[in-house]
Amino acid sequence: MRNEFENIKVPLRIQLSGIWASVMCCYIYGDYFELYVPGKVEGLISGQHLLDTPMKLFAASLIMALPSLMIFLSLILSPKPARWLNIGAGIFFTLFTFWVGISSLTMWHTFYVFLSFLESLLTLLIVVKAWKWPRITQP
Repeated sequence: MRNEFENIKVPLRIQLSGIWASVMCCYIYGDYFELYVPGKVEGLISGQHLLDTPMKLFAASLIMALPSLMIFLSLILSPKPARWLNIGAGIFFTLFTFWVGISSLTMWHTFYVFLSFLESLLTLLIVVKAWKWPRITQP
């Protein structure tokens, strides 16, 4: 008797949703860990930080809302818009997180560069999986 594990195929929509969830966890951990960088909390208290205006804070909220929504939208949209939205959002966030990682190259932000690199790989994986979305073959 062979003792092998069952290999259940995970549907593409659930794969995409799971990858977006992983991306969100990296974003959240990166922002949380950044609070431990010397001077960060003092800057937040004094108002001396990157998101120092209501419009900048709103813009950042819009950008970060999209990956959160993609967790859900990957599951409920019909295949064609889901595919194109995953490709578009995946490309945008691959470039965005890569740029954020490159622009954060300091000793105290090594964790941020690592997470940005990981986020870029995950969003690139989303693009590849969505690009290769299986099609129904006609008889």
